[in-house]
Amino acid sequence: MPLKRIFLLFFLLLNCVSNTAIGQSDPISEYRIKKLVDQAWNDYKDSNFERSLITSRVALNYATSLKDNYLISKSYKIIAGNYSELSEFDKAVFFYDKAIFYANKTNNDTLKSSLHNNLGNMYCFEKKQFDKGINYYKKAIAYSLRINDMPQVYFTNVNIAWAYFDIGKFEEGYPYLKFVGTNIEKYGDESTEIIVNMLNGMYSNYRNDDNAADAYFKNAIAAGKTSEEKSDLSFSHLEYSKFLTKTKRYKEAYENLVLYHQISEELYSQEKLKKASIAGFNLELDEYKRQIDKIEGEKSTQYQSLKKSRIIVILFVLISFILLFLIITLVKNIRYKKKHNLELLQAKEIAEEASLLKTQFISTISHELRTPLYGVVGITNMILEEHKELARSQHLSSLKFSARYLLSLVNDILQINKIEENKVVLENMTFNISDEIEMIKNSLSFLSEKNNNKITIDIDANIPEYLIGDKLRLAQILINLVSNALKFTKNGEVEIIVILSKIECKLYFLDFLIKDNGVGIAIVDQSKIFEKFVQVGRKEEDYQGTGLGLSIVKRLLGLFGSTISLESDIGKGTSFSFVIPFEHDPQKTTNIINEIEVDLTSEKICKILIVEDNLINQMVTRKIIEKNNYICTVVDEGFSALRILETETFDLILMDINMPLMNGFETTKRIRQQGIKTPIVALTAFDKDEIKDEAMASGINDIIIKPFEPIKLFSILNYLINKAQNAG
Repeated sequence: MPLKRIFLLFFLLLNCVSNTAIGQSDPISEYRIKKLVDQAWNDYKDSNFERSLITSRVALNYATSLKDNYLISKSYKIIAGNYSELSEFDKAVFFYDKAIFYANKTNNDTLKSSLHNNLGNMYCFEKKQFDKGINYYKKAIAYSLRINDMPQVYFTNVNIAWAYFDIGKFEEGYPYLKFVGTNIEKYGDESTEIIVNMLNGMYSNYRNDDNAADAYFKNAIAAGKTSEEKSDLSFSHLEYSKFLTKTKRYKEAYENLVLYHQISEELYSQEKLKKASIAGFNLELDEYKRQIDKIEGEKSTQYQSLKKSRIIVILFVLISFILLFLIITLVKNIRYKKKHNLELLQAKEIAEEASLLKTQFISTISHELRTPLYGVVGITNMILEEHKELARSQHLSSLKFSARYLLSLVNDILQINKIEENKVVLENMTFNISDEIEMIKNSLSFLSEKNNNKITIDIDANIPEYLIGDKLRLAQILINLVSNALKFTKNGEVEIIVILSKIECKLYFLDFLIKDNGVGIAIVDQSKIFEKFVQVGRKEEDYQGTGLGLSIVKRLLGLFGSTISLESDIGKGTSFSFVIPFEHDPQKTTNIINEIEVDLTSEKICKILIVEDNLINQMVTRKIIEKNNYICTVVDEGFSALRILETETFDLILMDINMPLMNGFETTKRIRQQGIKTPIVALTAFDKDEIKDEAMASGINDIIIKPFEPIKLFSILNYLINKAQNAG
């Protein structure tokens, strides 16, 4: 069930919850930790991934406090399994590695075998790094042999044979298949009977033994029809179709591909299973359709879809250039007026007028851009889901890139504006510096791979495990600096070094160093790079960006009462360093954690009312809501919302703000005047700080800015609905 999720808000909750074991005077009992681990495992098997992650992180920290390596490893294993089900494969591998690290400190070979087998599955069937995955499978077999767990040895041999066959190494995989065939009566089951017949069919196909291959594939399909494990049946149809294609039996090949497609769609709709990525299959299916049916209408449909995509991409590129031109023109205009006004009073008036104009401009631009961006992002995802043959379309990729780039530009401008108007206030949250930096490293892995760079981390062991401070602003500073270093470095290394420089009472001063061996910055340019919209030129390179990253870093460090230092030489690299004090107070950390309420109640199907006047946004929001098993009703203005609430009851209301006739604030006030206490969440393109006071005054419970991450939306929805139900 791989929904594309970005776990920013949810992961913050997990980080806070994970610290609840720290600072307790008496460690929790081993029995209670085991119960938490069992609960997390049961939630994982029931596909309740959010609750499983929360519970497993609590168990992890209790186990860490107790220094029980076995329970620590089990907790990490469950966390990794959840991320695997959510298609967060890099995170899954990261936590599986942690689980193995602690499992190696125990004598439990059963756990070690299971973890190595799971990592083998990750590398072979998700990341397609077969050599690495096969090595993990072989280690899993070694551990299983130590404890004489022959059924597990048998199943791992099946996986190894399958992995070798997937990469065309049939001779290397055949000894494992032979072992499986010899022991199938002892250790096999319905599922392995399907797979073994399928693998024998693949091997016979490789040996050009068409009769044997045909028989094996038919046996696999026959066994699959009576088995509950339909995924193995679907793979059998797929491999059989490849064999039939090779033997030029195109009609039968097409029929088996259709069956594979149907079973995959059924599996896709099941909450326990991950969404199958079948874009390539659809293209292959279309090819067979053309061979058999000669349906030319498919070509016309695809051409029209691609033509529309090209138009949308061109429009958004033009909008991006127009926005950049307007911003640069605005900045130049403000600078020109400040420079050429000789009278102080006149200069002050012009500056105030320009500042007001800038604020209004940025507010208007952000709202007007976020509204269509919400539609673009949502419609793009719907196109990918409904027309899987376009999953590899360069035009759709360009569209998504343009939308993300434009949203990033808007957010950078808003961030600078907030800091300059003193609207940013640092928050106190408890966090682990190692976990935060590791997350930053993982989030920037795509950028490091792009330029073939390596990110290394060196954190002083004397730094306390838990600190108190604004970890979100710290993460923003580090992401800007590290991404900048990766951008200007190729085939090199970026180092993140954190040293405890001094301690004053409860304040621990951390010295951060971000160092690269990239192109470097000329001395003449070093004084400019922290200014807004400045990009230092580089010959023969094209470095994208707004020129705001380092300016934001400088201003955020000012909020911490810190400054940034720069050392750089052309061709040798660049180093940025700064010092930030964080508080270390175990009692205060415990108090912060205790304020967090964790809801572990079961999920229910809830009714949601969407009040939205934009037809495109109605469609996008409805798709997102209904896809997650919510019942959804849509009205297009405030008066319609009031009328429907007279006869129907809803669990939550999603309220747009900028609507004709009656806006979202006034609609909410009237709903509250009728005594309706249903939670109301503002779903708007306005910046949150601009409308927060008026929203709270009108009776709105929370605000979500479009475009949003679905995980953030449903986290807030679940919290408010559960809170309302408990209060009732």
